Amino acid sequence: MNSLKPLFGISVLLLTACTVSMKDDAASADSGAAVATTTPAPTVAPSMPMPMDSMAMMDTTSAAANTRVEVDLKARKLYLFNGSDTSKTYSVAVGSQKWPTQTGEWRIRQVVWNPEWTPPDESWAEEREPRKPGDPKNPLGRVQLVYDPPRTIHGTNDRTSIGKAVSHGSIRMYNEQAAELGRTLMEAAGVGKDSAFYRNAERNKTEKVVVDLPQGIPIRVF
Repeated sequence: MNSLKPLFGISVLLLTACTVSMKDDAASADSGAAVATTTPAPTVAPSMPMPMDSMAMMDTTSAAANTRVEVDLKARKLYLFNGSDTSKTYSVAVGSQKWPTQTGEWRIRQVVWNPEWTPPDESWAEEREPRKPGDPKNPLGRVQLVYDPPRTIHGTNDRTSIGKAVSHGSIRMYNEQAAELGRTLMEAAGVGKDSAFYRNAERNKTEKVVVDLPQGIPIRVF
């Protein structure tokens, strides 16, 4: 029986060693797991949707950039462009030989519905009287597109003048076509109105309404 004691002691030592070794291995494994879980995963910033106002501004800017007006004085034509394509062509009256329409490039900044006329500080207008909106003798007609005052694009009640070089430097259009052009430019500039607005402008001819065009619409007269 005594001979068995050493062997029993060795067995206990071996068992104790195995137990310690297993504990150390488990601790090492837990330690490794802890390091893995504490390493931060790379974060990806969520893509934020573009605000609606910014999208609308981009659309408006794009439309305004693609829209332009060109006036050929010799042909007496006004061309409305959408990009490189001509979307509309209008016959116009232009300045006479004595009072020619100036050539150059500007931006159409305003659409005036039912404009009033104030005689410009020029010799031909010295004895002319101002005309209120809706006055049949108002030379600006129903709509005025302002780009280089006092020279503008405007409607006229003198329909027989269209296609001729008879104005004092401004560009005349038929009233209904000037209204159509004004509406198109307002929409391109992002300040279009509903149908009720245009009906009111037509009915209330004595009420002047000014609509500014943000950024303006390019115009070239040549």
